[in-house]
Amino acid sequence: MSTITAAEVNKLRTMTGAGMMDCKKALTESGGDFEAAIDILRKKGQKVSAARAENTTSEGIVGITISADGKNGKLVALACETEPVSKVADFKNLAEAILNVAVAKNPKTTEELSSLALADGRSVQDHIIDLTGKIGEKVAITSYVSIDGEQVVPYVHSNGKLGVLVALKNTGGKDFSEAGKDVAMQAAAMKPIALDKDGVDAATVEREIEIGKEQARAEGKPEAMLEKIALGKLNKFYKDNTLLNQEFVKDNSKSIAQMLDGHHKGLTVSAFVRIALA
Repeated sequence: MSTITAAEVNKLRTMTGAGMMDCKKALTESGGDFEAAIDILRKKGQKVSAARAENTTSEGIVGITISADGKNGKLVALACETEPVSKVADFKNLAEAILNVAVAKNPKTTEELSSLALADGRSVQDHIIDLTGKIGEKVAITSYVSIDGEQVVPYVHSNGKLGVLVALKNTGGKDFSEAGKDVAMQAAAMKPIALDKDGVDAATVEREIEIGKEQARAEGKPEAMLEKIALGKLNKFYKDNTLLNQEFVKDNSKSIAQMLDGHHKGLTVSAFVRIALA
């Protein structure tokens, strides 16, 4: 068996970014064949990926891009286990490459995005597996969203772990970037669960009504009044938890819907998405 030199180990490390001992073991196992050693490292990455599949990924990067015409926004969240990894150049470069290929190919789902080829011809998922093997912790695309609108406005929080896209409608062809950013920052801060009451799922509505009834019953209200009281509490729930009905944080005398209408008659939000790594 040939002796593996330090120079060869360093060369493989430079080529792959894997650890020194992993590179030495791979070269030893491959008999000094660099291509075979790279395959061994990739297989190691697959094993690492599988071993860490259940691990929590609460760190990472949320990347957003808006099309040149401002009518489409894409958001990709690439997650990892620890904050230091999210700051590594290889991780940041992969996040950027994934966002770029999403823009170029316009996939419909995360699965479709994962199967797309990057510049070297290998898939996004292959690159994720390789990076997992290199850094020794789970890496995953936890969110991919694409939304359309008359104008799509982005917001990324300063920590890079929270992003919002807001699609405006009834713009009349005008630029409402500032108003849109106010809405996006509202969504970031206040965590609405839906755009308006029609977007709240039936199970949530039913649960809130039952909670309202129990609260009223505990306060000694008559049984005949419980439904009415619960519906009143439900309206308060909508006001607190749906974007268009929330009080505008910069001026609580107005709702978000009223703030937008004040900028331009009929201006509103057709869709929004809020993604946070936590």
